[in-house]
Order: sequence, then structure tokens, then C-alpha cells
Amino acid sequence: MPALPAAFLDRPVAHRALHDKAAGRPENSAEAIRAAVAAGYGIEIDLQPSSDGVAMVFHDYALDRLTAETGPVTERSAAELGAIPLLNGTAGIPTLSQVLELVAGRVPLLIEVKDQDGAMGPDVGPLEAAAAETLAGYDGPVALMSFNPHSVATLARLAPRIPRGLTTCGYTPEDTPGLPETARAHLRGILDFERTGASFISHHWRDLSNPRVQELRAQGVPVLCWTIRSPAEEAEARKVAQNITFEGYAA
Repeated sequence: MPALPAAFLDRPVAHRALHDKAAGRPENSAEAIRAAVAAGYGIEIDLQPSSDGVAMVFHDYALDRLTAETGPVTERSAAELGAIPLLNGTAGIPTLSQVLELVAGRVPLLIEVKDQDGAMGPDVGPLEAAAAETLAGYDGPVALMSFNPHSVATLARLAPRIPRGLTTCGYTPEDTPGLPETARAHLRGILDFERTGASFISHHWRDLSNPRVQELRAQGVPVLCWTIRSPAEEAEARKVAQNITFEGYAA
């Protein structure tokens, strides 16, 4: 169980990199990555797979919100995705490999592997394998995380030397309508922390009073949180969390 490097606790982490539409820096874009590095912030990014199994840095499952194209990300090859400009920017969707070259170990990189099962179940593996292969030999502070505990357990097997954590929240029916209450209760309780070999959590900041979060923090587990959007929210979150993931202001 590799520990989360101290670099993940000594500076705020820019959510989907330091994005700003007005400044021409879309979320998870090369422009936002460069800006975060220049500002000295940590960087959080998301991974989705291309049709040919390449780990792409993109948050949504579909192209519609962030590009002029439509349809699932997984139906396009890495080359096709890389040729699709992100809205409000100039560059295409980057690969994880390209982002690693941009960051080059200068700031910590927090990577969320998006659930590919569809219901937080065990039908995962290819994206985790692509991420592990791409990260092999990367010389810089990096950590992996996912909402899906099966994904985190798979990462423990495929990339045992890379710190990994669980992305967590309150799992309300409103936020997760597709999950049965039994699954929501299980995930809300963060019951897979030990089983997955996790060394940290990144929890929704409005649910930091969750007793399980308090319990893990008392055990010395690093608690990160998401997503902070103002200095007032940051001040409140830091009463519990050791670090924040932020956007929309200078943390």
C-alpha cells in the first residue's frame, strides 16, 4: 500500500487542470495543464478509453458537452479524438501520455479513472491496464483514484507501486439515481477502503461530516476533497480535509 506523497498535501489541486473558458483553457486540456504547471498547482485529470484502448484525458462519457462532436468517446480512436478540438480551446483531446510529457514531474498529478462498468461493478480492467502501462516509468508524483472500488482493486494489481485512493461522496438518490440503495449505502460507507489497498480518499466537500470520513482521518488516512469553488468553501472544507480540489478561483 504505497503512501500518498507529501506533494499532494502541500498545494491545492486544480480540478480538471486550471481551466478557464474565457481564457481559452478548456477543462482537461493541454492549455489548462500548462497553466496549472506554471502556477505551481497540483493537477487532477480524468481518464476515458478510446476505441483502440488508449487512455484519453477527458471527463465525460460522451463528446457532446465539451466538443462540437456527438456520441460516446469509446466509439472514436485515439487519433480521431486527438483531432477533435475542445470547445473554447485550440488543441484536441489529449492522451495520458501527452499529459505526462507536459507535466514532466513538475507538479503532482491526481488521475481519476472513470467507471467503465456503468454501475460501479466488476466489469473493468482495460482502462486500468492502459493507465498502468502508460504510467510505467513515469518519474513524478502521481496517484490514481476511482469511484469504482473494483477499479481501485484492479489498479492495486496492475500498478502496485502507484498510490491509489477512492473517490467518494454521500451517494444521494438524487446524485446517483441509477444505483440501488444497497449499493449506495455500501459506497457511502467507504467499506472497500482496506480491501482495495487504498491509501487516501477524495470526498465530496459537503459530506465531510460523514462518520466514516472522520474515522479514516482519525486513523491517519489523508482526506482530500472535491470540488471547491470559493474561498469560503475552501475555509469550511479545510476544517476536515488536508487538501482541496478546486476550480473557478485562485485557491
